[in-house]
Amino acid sequence: MNKNVAIVGGGPAGLMAAEVLAQQGIRVDVYDSQPSLGRKFLMAGKSGLNITHSEPFEKFVTRYSHPDVKKWLEEFSPDDLREWVRGLGIETFIGTSGRVFPVGMKTSPLLRAWMKRLGASGVTFYPRHKLTAILPDGSLRFVAPEGDVNVKADAVVLALGGGSWRRLGSDGAWVEWLEQARVKVEPLKPSNCGFDVNWSPVFKEKFDGAPVKSVVLSFGDFRQQGEFIITKEGVEGGLIYAASAMLRDEIAANGKAVMHLDLAPDRTEAQLKEKLSKPRGSRSMSSHLERTLGIKGVKMGLLREFAPKDEFTEHKLAFSIKRLPVTLTGTRPLDEAISSAGGVSFDSLDENLMLKNLPGVFCAGEMLDWEAPTGGYLLTACFASGRWAGAGILDWLRV
Repeated sequence: MNKNVAIVGGGPAGLMAAEVLAQQGIRVDVYDSQPSLGRKFLMAGKSGLNITHSEPFEKFVTRYSHPDVKKWLEEFSPDDLREWVRGLGIETFIGTSGRVFPVGMKTSPLLRAWMKRLGASGVTFYPRHKLTAILPDGSLRFVAPEGDVNVKADAVVLALGGGSWRRLGSDGAWVEWLEQARVKVEPLKPSNCGFDVNWSPVFKEKFDGAPVKSVVLSFGDFRQQGEFIITKEGVEGGLIYAASAMLRDEIAANGKAVMHLDLAPDRTEAQLKEKLSKPRGSRSMSSHLERTLGIKGVKMGLLREFAPKDEFTEHKLAFSIKRLPVTLTGTRPLDEAISSAGGVSFDSLDENLMLKNLPGVFCAGEMLDWEAPTGGYLLTACFASGRWAGAGILDWLRV
């Protein structure tokens, strides 16, 4: 069957769709706006490529904001992804947190091996091709080095990313022309993002970049131990990202969000009170806290910022150490976020991820309206959605 499919977006979702199609003899052309493919994928692995997570599947699938993601993962699970990576000649290992990484930790060896395999299967790559419209006849219009280019294909996969990391290609420019085609698109919002905090000038200057380790963050029903980073603007990092969807929505609804920090999760409030009740003599309260509880540095700074001044005594401070309220005043901009929420509504898609208003045009990856925390969940679902869309095209083309 002499069919041609255009994939727009050379990240994990688009390349996985290309692989599924090429394996069935479909001629596949992959277009990407950047000078080379997989830019955001490469950036994601800059400090170690967290490809997936090893937790039980039943728990794994609860990490996603939309139930349809479970279907994709049942067809291409975290274990399947690890086996797929092995097929590229790269072994994986499970870190102490349960996160899964490729041996060597980097994205580039995996991406090079994958691109080589795709090229050998007949996939053609077209970098520096930015999609600007889907024309009434279904053809694609690109801005390319040689000028405007129109491409007609038997089917199309849009894997254009969300709205974060604009410089790597995920600029959300597709929202406008998809909406013009009567596709329902939910507003793009920051996900796995940082937040603004009104630090005092002294705290901001002293602790910018400082890690806050071994604390428990509580917000509503959320409670998790981990660490995060202080920035001049506020807070960011793994523990903050894990709660970011709830914190973001609270700020959107009420203008602020108050999270609570347990600065001493290995001790009860009663134990803290007992320690603090010991005579401190001529020592300052800061010295007393450091000597009796080991609280110093940025944790001491946080207490000075947020513990009520009239509670900064031996008798009352234990309560603040266990339940320190930190007010978040805003969400950091979308372009700074690790990922984005919102995107193409599932109401606009059929079960194979084809747009109902644009027959033959399928969507995959982060441009769909789902979100998940960091920890390998984002990448796993992007891969799985690409395979799902690829299988949907095979069904559409009756291969």
